[in-house]
Amino acid sequence: MNGATALVKMLSGYGVEVIFGVPGDTNVALYGALKSVDGAPRHILCRDERSALFMADCYARVSGRPAVAEVPSGAGAMYALPGVAEANKSSVPVILLVNDIPRAGVGRGTLTELPIAELFRPVAKHVETLPSVAKLPEIVRRAFRTATAGRPGATVLALPEDILYEAMPEAGVSLHVEQQCRVAPSYRVQPQPDAIADGVAALLAARRPLIVAGGGVNRSGASAALTSLAERMDVPVVTTITGQGAMRDDHRLSIGIIGDNGFHPHALWALENADLIVYVGCRMGSVATMNWQRPAQEAACRIVQIDLDPEVIANTYQVDLPIFGDARAVLEALSDAIDPSHRPAATGWVGEINARRRAFWEQAAPSLRQETVPIRPEYVIESLNRHLPMPCNVISDAGTPTPYSTRFLKLRDDQSRLVIPRFFGGLGYAIPAVIGAYYAAPEIRPVGLFGDGSLGMSAGELETLSRLNIPAVLIHFNNACFGWIKALQRVSDADRTNDGTFAVDFNAYSMDKLAAVYGIRSFRVETPEELETAVREAFGHDGPCFIDVVVESIANRLPPVYSWLQKTGVDPTALDEMITA
Repeated sequence: MNGATALVKMLSGYGVEVIFGVPGDTNVALYGALKSVDGAPRHILCRDERSALFMADCYARVSGRPAVAEVPSGAGAMYALPGVAEANKSSVPVILLVNDIPRAGVGRGTLTELPIAELFRPVAKHVETLPSVAKLPEIVRRAFRTATAGRPGATVLALPEDILYEAMPEAGVSLHVEQQCRVAPSYRVQPQPDAIADGVAALLAARRPLIVAGGGVNRSGASAALTSLAERMDVPVVTTITGQGAMRDDHRLSIGIIGDNGFHPHALWALENADLIVYVGCRMGSVATMNWQRPAQEAACRIVQIDLDPEVIANTYQVDLPIFGDARAVLEALSDAIDPSHRPAATGWVGEINARRRAFWEQAAPSLRQETVPIRPEYVIESLNRHLPMPCNVISDAGTPTPYSTRFLKLRDDQSRLVIPRFFGGLGYAIPAVIGAYYAAPEIRPVGLFGDGSLGMSAGELETLSRLNIPAVLIHFNNACFGWIKALQRVSDADRTNDGTFAVDFNAYSMDKLAAVYGIRSFRVETPEELETAVREAFGHDGPCFIDVVVESIANRLPPVYSWLQKTGVDPTALDEMITA
């Protein structure tokens, strides 16, 4: 067999079911193998390399398995850069195959030549160039091992085209795979027993403990372990944006969201009044801490930080008890170390938080049902709450949908997920990502939320959705502008004497017509009544649907963004001001 055939056989051995990619001059050998090898992964033809990486990213987030994307040399590699960076910083196991130029062309002005290793090394966990066909099995195993072990991340393999055509040696080469690396994390880092004993003691001594679950809980598959520990100790849980879904939203101990974007006031109140905060799988970065304001650096509370990256622990706050280890492994160890006869003392702590939680939702209810024209973004989310099938996978782009989906979306089962690419906040994610979500969990319907900027960057993948008949429900928040940036410009206009915005507006179009060109069932929505009909019919349809909703711009009314409210003199935790802001 040649190198390309060996590569495809190994991908199959690792359980790779789909590979997302775009054809080019240099991946002909790979495509030949994908076409001819029995049991080869299904190739998903994308319209853009960035989209291919976003599909792979979401596939890995939903499935918990490493995802594979492939691109040609030159511009194909450059377009893949954003997706690699997002996956790596978000601890998502993605493997990118760059089908590179032949070795003989290196340094000779060959068309599409790029220094792949230098290009990706700053944004990837591991980058390697295949030096010979005999080394192919070794570097493939290393790519999967690196992507899934420790903190998962993105690995990049540069595969010179000529090597993929070469015959594999008949001796001395093994195509075996490492079964542990078919999932992530492949090797769970176990905590030190002394640290677990200290952690349990801290929880038992606390009167007002609080757990903050970050994205690491979801990456680790630790939802069940988190719920079990919270219930054993009667400890309330708040999550970051990427940690949302770690506990079902209707659980009495699942309090809400903290962070700058789409936070819950009662969750922030809990954060400020806790005497012990246990951060698990959370970097404690700028968003989760509202630029390191909450908790205050001088707060009279003890902090426990659980993370599998020792370089993250205590990087931004003084930590009283660091626990190094995988999130699920640590949470399970903490539960196992609790005396089976232990019964939490009744302190009123959980009850007080839930009273504030009920007050928030009671005050929010009229705003969520307010039938205005143009439609408010939060009304769209509340309509989804009434019609979403459970379970479901909701993928939101950064931008207009984010503060409303994080604050108001309610996921009431253990399988549903809200996925948002938070680290770099790039647009163009949701439309391709629903394709990745569908192949990761075809039994669960994917829903995509995005604004005008995102649609403009990924509209080509509407054809992919149609061609593959992905039963996604796409909801476009149409406000004819880069809404998030327009809102930020207005908030930042110190004297408030003029509109304060620049270079953020588009012409207004009926974007349902764009989706209809690709044969996607489409709806144009301008009134609340039309929205109800469209959402109901979309979920009753068995193919892709596109709902173009004319919404109020978030630049016209402050969204629930902590820093923006604070900048304009609004108390972010005051319920009356928050709901009407």
